[in-house]
Amino acid sequence: MRWTFTSDPEVYAGAAEQWLLREPVRNTIQLTMLRALREGLWSEDPLMGWAADPGGEIVAAALHAPPQLLMLADMPAEAVRELATALIEAERPVLGVRGGVALAEAFAAAWWRPERTRRSERLYRLDTLTPPPARPRGAPRTAGTQDLELLVAWGQAFQREAGGHSSGGLAAVLAGRVGRREILLWEVEGRPVAYAGASVPIGGVSRVGPVYTPPGERGRGYGTAVSHAVTARAREWGAAEVLLFTDLSNPVSNSIYRTIGYRPVADYASIVFG
Repeated sequence: MRWTFTSDPEVYAGAAEQWLLREPVRNTIQLTMLRALREGLWSEDPLMGWAADPGGEIVAAALHAPPQLLMLADMPAEAVRELATALIEAERPVLGVRGGVALAEAFAAAWWRPERTRRSERLYRLDTLTPPPARPRGAPRTAGTQDLELLVAWGQAFQREAGGHSSGGLAAVLAGRVGRREILLWEVEGRPVAYAGASVPIGGVSRVGPVYTPPGERGRGYGTAVSHAVTARAREWGAAEVLLFTDLSNPVSNSIYRTIGYRPVADYASIVFG
């Protein structure tokens, strides 16, 4: 199979978007990143690619928008190895890779730099939305532009806790999400104590995340409550599927999402190279 690359998100969309939409659950990251690129985010040095079989049918797609990791769509392992070879030949710098565990490991095995760190994740999908076991004090509120400074500070803290890799352009990303009314704050007596985001549906799929509660506010149920509230909003938007990723090293968050109706789909990995 042959990989074709472009830096133009519209060219990429024309070639690969419909293929990605065949599996919107497993390709959720690619689809939301494509929307961000179309909106002008991460426009410095993007590289998007797709591969076709001898008959011209798309069988694979990948997206790299530095400083993000290389994002792998759901594809055959052979296509991943050929992607690594093509990027090495093109001397493309790649900080790391994210995708299903087997695919991320196949890319890492073919890459020229060794694995330095790994974040193990699990993709969950909503089954039946269930109220939290105990509703805490407070109520949800849609975040506005006046909340951006707080959201950026919390977003940076979330990234540090998640393993230290900054996704870059955080303020611009959050400003866009606030504009789309994608972020809810949980407030107690007018004081924000947690937040969660949910993407406007693409292909009938919305993804929840991030969910963050500052250390001093944890253990009171705020994260569970705001996760439930933002999931309900995604349903109101018409999402047929609501997804979220969890860090497998955090058993608390994994158990929390199960209590409100999420069930596991597949395991993923983010591998950073040395």
